[in-house]
Amino acid sequence: MPNKKQLRPPKPAPHSTAKRANKFSARKTSVDGIEFDSDAESRRYLELVLLERAGEISNLELQPVFILQPSFKVKTTVLTPEGRTRTKTRTIRAITYRADFRYTDSTGQVVVEDVKGVETEAFRLKAKMTLYVHGVEVIKVKMARER
Repeated sequence: MPNKKQLRPPKPAPHSTAKRANKFSARKTSVDGIEFDSDAESRRYLELVLLERAGEISNLELQPVFILQPSFKVKTTVLTPEGRTRTKTRTIRAITYRADFRYTDSTGQVVVEDVKGVETEAFRLKAKMTLYVHGVEVIKVKMARER
């Protein structure tokens, strides 16, 4: 019979510290000391800052987080190698959605925006869940490429 060490799965390789390329070719950009995930997102930020200064919008917020499902605990019963049962509790992480921007427009409506070059299935799902759970529709912003 194999011992406990032989039954353990191998440890994963340590994470590389080298920067990984974005799968959508987006380059991180820094504006006003704030790092953005893409050039398009930083350009939209500059537009929104101008709108806020002009009084068209207010309460501009970056990276607001919406909890779509809170974390929860699950108790499971496991059988030990000795044949005894043991109760184990594990925590299931919350499902969250982090938008790019939230602000209040001139009519008092709260607007949530996400700058997208490629609309993923995960984004579509989380946008639907945000609408259902929080009653907030996420506006997808497609920025024209700068030449």
